Amino acid sequence: MIEVVNLTPTQRKQLQLQIISTFKEEMQVLNLELQQILADDLVTAFQNRLKTFIKIQQKRTTKH
Repeated sequence: MIEVVNLTPTQRKQLQLQIISTFKEEMQVLNLELQQILADDLVTAFQNRLKTFIKIQQKRTTKH
C-alpha cells in the first residue's frame, strides 16, 4: 500500500487540526471533545476512501 495512507500520529493530529480550522464555523456548535471526535472520524473516512481508490486504480492499471 502507498505511504500516504499510513499517517504518523503527528500527521494525523495536524490533519485533524486543519479540519477543525477549515470547518471552524460549522463545528463551533460542538464542544471541543466532539470537534476532535468528528475531525478524527473525517481523517479515518478520508484514509479509507483513499485506500479504496488506490485499489481501484491499481486494478485498472493491471488490466491494461
